[in-house]
Amino acid sequence: MSQTRQKIGLILTGGGARAAYQVGVLKAIAEFLPYRSHLPFDVVCGTSAGALNAVALVINARHFRKGVRYLANIWNNARVSDIYRSDVLGVAINTARWLYGLLLSVLGSNRMNRVSLLDNRPKQAYLERILPCELIQPQIDDGLVHAISVTASGYGSGHSVTFYQGAPDIQPWKRARRIGVPTQITTQHLLASSAIPYIFPAVHVNREFFCDGSMRQIAPISSALHLGAERIMVVGVGHDDSVDDAKRVKISHYPTLAEIAGHALDSIFTDGLEVDLERLQRNNRTISMIPEELHNKVDMQYVETLVITPSQSLEKIAERYISHLPWTIRVLLRLVGVMRGSGANLVSYLLFDKSYCRTLIELGYQDAFKRRDEILSFFEQAGVESISDMPQ
Repeated sequence: MSQTRQKIGLILTGGGARAAYQVGVLKAIAEFLPYRSHLPFDVVCGTSAGALNAVALVINARHFRKGVRYLANIWNNARVSDIYRSDVLGVAINTARWLYGLLLSVLGSNRMNRVSLLDNRPKQAYLERILPCELIQPQIDDGLVHAISVTASGYGSGHSVTFYQGAPDIQPWKRARRIGVPTQITTQHLLASSAIPYIFPAVHVNREFFCDGSMRQIAPISSALHLGAERIMVVGVGHDDSVDDAKRVKISHYPTLAEIAGHALDSIFTDGLEVDLERLQRNNRTISMIPEELHNKVDMQYVETLVITPSQSLEKIAERYISHLPWTIRVLLRLVGVMRGSGANLVSYLLFDKSYCRTLIELGYQDAFKRRDEILSFFEQAGVESISDMPQ
């Protein structure tokens, strides 16, 4: 990578099956760059399912378009059974374990482990097969990537922990309720980062148990800045529904468990990012008002950001594909309140089905393509060659 251009950070947020949307955005970006381009992002930060996408990009950093194709192949062939058990016996045993664990909790016992709505043990073997994490370091050693990070939330400490692997000059950091820890990223970190509370069991890493990295992630952009990024692209999975306020309808029934869970997941996966973006924009406005000759005396930096999020509600899309879930999972979800027109928000995070994922990939591709000029400008200002720079 050129030493004269700015380091670009890519932030891939969490969201379970919704992360398929990010693949569509990346697919479009790959087409905007020369065919044999290396990964154009120097720093890649992934949280929850976004961490899976981050690792896939980094291990294929030498050929960006190839890496995106590899990632698309994963999501285009997504199956629920690769992520969590959906067979009759597996669902029955896990449900019994879950109910028994709740009973023991009521009685004051803490002897039950892995109490969760779904049994995601198939996911570990699946990730080990598709994501050889040992290939991360060679990309860093060759200068193709400056750093990659995976964020998880510690149950014991209450800290948002960013596990990072990168260039030797990167220093660990410690801020209020968030720290950066150098490590060799493994499948265990990916499992911890995507352990959605109540849905999937906690994962033990080092000395404590961790859950989904979006929990308590109050500053998701800061990790990329600590790792050296100078401008940031964020690919989120939350739809801005403020434009739909006029279409709000009156709901008279009490919310089901599924609706409550879906609402909580939306808060976990989107609120922290939105607040951090507002903070960064306010910081940028402040810096822009300070005379340039005084910039080096101010402990702040202007950070150019580009945010891409779905133009359509992924919850509405998920409603069309609920029937694609195995019948065992549909029955289980119905018990917690997922019915037609109700609880689809929760389903949108759990629908690891190829038809749903392909629809999200196409949406991401179309959304990015509509913003082609804006994306090209973002890269060109950082010094990255695009197709428009190539001789005709």
